[in-house]
Amino acid sequence: MEEAAGERSNLAGVRHILLVLSGKGGVGKSTISTELALSLRHSGKKVGILDVDLCGPSIPRMFRVQDNDVHQCDSGWVPVFVDQDKSISLMSIGFLLEKPDDAVVWRGPKKNALIKQFVADVAWGDLDFLIVDTPPGTSDEHISAVEALRPYKPLGAILVTTPQAVSVGDVRRELTFCKKTGLRVLGIVENMSGFVCPHCSECTNIFSKGGGEELAKHAGVPFLGCVPLDPQLSQSLEEGRDFIQEFPKSSAFPALAHIAQQILDGTSQRSS
Repeated sequence: MEEAAGERSNLAGVRHILLVLSGKGGVGKSTISTELALSLRHSGKKVGILDVDLCGPSIPRMFRVQDNDVHQCDSGWVPVFVDQDKSISLMSIGFLLEKPDDAVVWRGPKKNALIKQFVADVAWGDLDFLIVDTPPGTSDEHISAVEALRPYKPLGAILVTTPQAVSVGDVRRELTFCKKTGLRVLGIVENMSGFVCPHCSECTNIFSKGGGEELAKHAGVPFLGCVPLDPQLSQSLEEGRDFIQEFPKSSAFPALAHIAQQILDGTSQRSS
């Protein structure tokens, strides 16, 4: 009972929890998680990101805080804050590794235990949104995260795909996972959807186009939008810069801002 009370107290100040999922690796889940957090921050929200991709933690690098350490407090672990205003806070196994190149060679039970500890023992404080960035697939980490978060009634999941059929097929399985676990699908994002030339503004569909939107129609879930390939977005992630603030005229900006606005609109409708 004491443990359950501790879990409630550490997530008691979190208003909305959403998961970012995909059955496919390399589709940009961490990119969408990062830019969604930045967009929500610029809308005046306090945001946390819980990185449960234990074998490939990239969130610390994307915010340029990979050299920071996690500290203890009476309530558990203190998340790493991105800015002085503490408007974005992060927790990732990347902060716990002795060396940045250390591999996490763990079997399922040890991964599951750490995810449960992340959910129970991170002192998030008051947050408007907690974004859970997940690894690809539908296995141990996902089941553990969903089960650990279930008592806190997550808002739902954003599914990320790229346009080509092989990725859409894997995300279709992720839809099945959400259905089986009772996780609401907030919508599908089609990432890497075309490349807009910075010189002539012509769009080239490198990975085809429309797979994510077609899947959303077929599954009867919202389509949140297409995010094009954008060198400025890639550069900002590599350098840990705030893309939303620095590149408002880029081709990816309106798509990312629109996705965040739909999430905000959805939460306000549920509240009312």
